[in-house]
Amino acid sequence: MTVSPAGTAPAVPVAEEARLAAVRRYRILDTPPDGAFDRIASLAARFFDTPMATVAIVDTDRVWFKAAHGLDGVTEIDREPGLCASAILHGEPYVVKDAGTDARAFADPLVQGEPGIRFYAAAPITTADGQRLGTVNVLDTRPREPTDDQLEALQDLAALVMDELELRLSAMRTIAAERDRRAEAERLARALQRTLLPPALPDVPGLHAAAAYHPASADEVGGDFYDLFPLDDGRWAFFLGDVCGKGAGAAALTSLTRYTLRAAAIYDPDPCAALSNLDTVLKGEYQGSDPRYCTAAFGVLQPLPDGSHAITLAGGGHPSALAVRADGSVEPISTAGGQLVGMLPDPQFVQTTTRLRPGESLLLYTDGLTEARTVDGAMLGEDGLTRHLTATAPRTAHELLRSVETLLQQMGDGVSDDTACLALSVPAPSTPSPQENR
Repeated sequence: MTVSPAGTAPAVPVAEEARLAAVRRYRILDTPPDGAFDRIASLAARFFDTPMATVAIVDTDRVWFKAAHGLDGVTEIDREPGLCASAILHGEPYVVKDAGTDARAFADPLVQGEPGIRFYAAAPITTADGQRLGTVNVLDTRPREPTDDQLEALQDLAALVMDELELRLSAMRTIAAERDRRAEAERLARALQRTLLPPALPDVPGLHAAAAYHPASADEVGGDFYDLFPLDDGRWAFFLGDVCGKGAGAAALTSLTRYTLRAAAIYDPDPCAALSNLDTVLKGEYQGSDPRYCTAAFGVLQPLPDGSHAITLAGGGHPSALAVRADGSVEPISTAGGQLVGMLPDPQFVQTTTRLRPGESLLLYTDGLTEARTVDGAMLGEDGLTRHLTATAPRTAHELLRSVETLLQQMGDGVSDDTACLALSVPAPSTPSPQENR
């Protein structure tokens, strides 16, 4: 027996502590009404031909009804004194045939007050480890003599309640485990994605540069990549692309692609040669396995004495870059005809040149942007992106990315693939030159 120190609340016996812990484990208290439990209470009343039946859980100081058939408006009663509190002390059906003559029931509020209970029978809701959470009860306002078959049926209904509680607990645990798994997957995906992209773009004299990556899913590693880096002769190389697939395989391919292009540029900075070198590496690395390929745009920047930059750009199956000119017009810098990298036996890559003058900018992007759906369900396409940029008239790399981000937000759920963007701009004479990488 556990004795409390003077002046304190009575200590809870160890066995009752274990029972209450089991009640908490199933997280059933104060949950909304539920059709499954309501049907069990209704079946109990039908089997016994009684006007009232309940599915009750015994808490610390109350008896809470998960289901109450024929007791409109009653959701809980005090635990002591109470029939349910007595019933959970027994591992078999607990029966009060006539509460008017049974001393065990004299103090129960449902006996002394409304509705004036005279008959009560209960079967314990018992866990696999023997903890009795509560009872399935039938009640009547007149004395009754239950049959053995009825009491067995009451025990079966209590077992059904327990089965339902186990199923729900298993579902809650599965949901919690899945939530934890997704949270961990998202954390790992974010960490891995960070290793596949440059942590920050370098400062380029006379140029603004900004980049952004918008994942379509938080828990999958995408295959979009970009980079900007110096060459030995004062020029700068840049690239942006998209590998096939998602997940760990795409991450490995992205890493190989990015570092191969950097190495290829150091060996031979000609844009078509860089893409050809990448094509050779991908075919050699994945020889005999499923083809692994990518789209890519590779460019070289050459600063010119007048403050503009000459750009040589090659494409391998990649969407056209878009140049926003000083007068606000948007011009596609097409490398149409360039073929996928790593897919075909003898691919052809297309090269073009252009010039960025002060106040002009260039946008490279992956097809997650142009293949997104607008609010009317149509694919955005290059024409839709061109119209948007013409309407917003961005002048700097920062403004260009902000315009694209606004467009992505407007399309919302219509964006179903990852999107990477790299923006370059030659500042007008009065424009400051911060570097931005998002």
